[in-house]
Amino acid sequence: MKPTCSQFLHPVRISASMSSAPPKSLAREPDSHFSPTVKSPGPVPLLDLQRQYRQMQGEVLSAIERVCGSQHFILGAEVEAFERELAAYCGTAHGVGCASGTDALWLALLAIGIQPGDQVLTTPFSFFASASAIARIGARPVFVDIDPATFNLDPAQAERLLNNGAPNKLRALLPVHLYGQCANMDSLQNLARRFRLQLIEDAAQAIGARWNQLKAGSMGICAAFSFYPTKNLSAYGDAGLVTTNDTEIAAHLRQLRNHGSPRRYLHEELGGNSRLDAIQAAVLRVKLKYIEEWNAARSACAERYNHLFAEAGLLAKNAQADNSAPVQIPYTSPSADHVFHQYVIRAYRRDELREFLTARQIGTEVYYPIPLHMQPCFVYLGYREGDFPQAERAAREVLALPMFPELAEEEQQWVIKSIADFYC
Repeated sequence: MKPTCSQFLHPVRISASMSSAPPKSLAREPDSHFSPTVKSPGPVPLLDLQRQYRQMQGEVLSAIERVCGSQHFILGAEVEAFERELAAYCGTAHGVGCASGTDALWLALLAIGIQPGDQVLTTPFSFFASASAIARIGARPVFVDIDPATFNLDPAQAERLLNNGAPNKLRALLPVHLYGQCANMDSLQNLARRFRLQLIEDAAQAIGARWNQLKAGSMGICAAFSFYPTKNLSAYGDAGLVTTNDTEIAAHLRQLRNHGSPRRYLHEELGGNSRLDAIQAAVLRVKLKYIEEWNAARSACAERYNHLFAEAGLLAKNAQADNSAPVQIPYTSPSADHVFHQYVIRAYRRDELREFLTARQIGTEVYYPIPLHMQPCFVYLGYREGDFPQAERAAREVLALPMFPELAEEEQQWVIKSIADFYC
């Protein structure tokens, strides 16, 4: 039997309270004006790239035609221009394009000198590439748990590990700016300095995000970006880039992405084939002009979701109390400018809710259902279930709702109405 809304007042339904409560303004008394007569606008996709394409079809096709006319498809002037423009956007001296965000992480680790047997501290709650890039080199991922409020690597947990005698081969710190919100870079930079660790940002989901007004990609020795088609700044295939302020590292990155070759047929080291192609660079140059506008639209959609959740009575009435409501909305740190690559809630009976929304043709996704320390390929690391309870809890509760710049207000109303119907 489906529970009523009143049943969510006690006991707590989400398994543990967040360490930082949502803003008070978003945890107010339910507004009786939330309309129960909201009607379905039709299917609501998790992401609709067609809407974006229709807005810029002419510009994109013109850029592709420019590349086709040049017949220069790998690296070249188009890629160099995009590298300069993206670096300038992030506030760094250099950008080095590559074939994917996964390769961007791998190349960044290689370029700063991570070697087989070294260890890199990172989060267990992220996309697989955050850890697989470390293992691909022959280095060892070392995990610490996440902050339950932001889902990002918890500096306090990292400090505890480091103070208790971190592994003597620990060389780097790799935080992930998950879902579009920067990790706590003040604390993490301080830890990197104190313990002489190199800091690489995994900014794959965070183009344009800021921490204390510094943009993602400008706060580590290197940062890795992904332009996978679902990202806020998206290519028409795989593409990635590494930013850095270090001229020597930038030169090393360019060599590594091209078979370890500083010039044709001379190979000074074993690199890879990870060159950004000119068509992807041309498309990304068109889209980069709009990224601030699109990120602002995502933030507006997130604010609307927050308001609608509160209006529907689905949030805790007292933001300082433990979260007894069926849903917890995303928390944004006061130091962060969140770009909402995803709008991710915590939900009681998450899987049942997702099935209910799917039946109403509302797209959702779980990012991520299995923490990295529980992936079969990482069994050799020796971690067990229960080692990182916050990451494991997040994997059971998180649910991404439709989020893209062109998402319509009536679509968001239907999403929240449907969630309210499920719980109430």
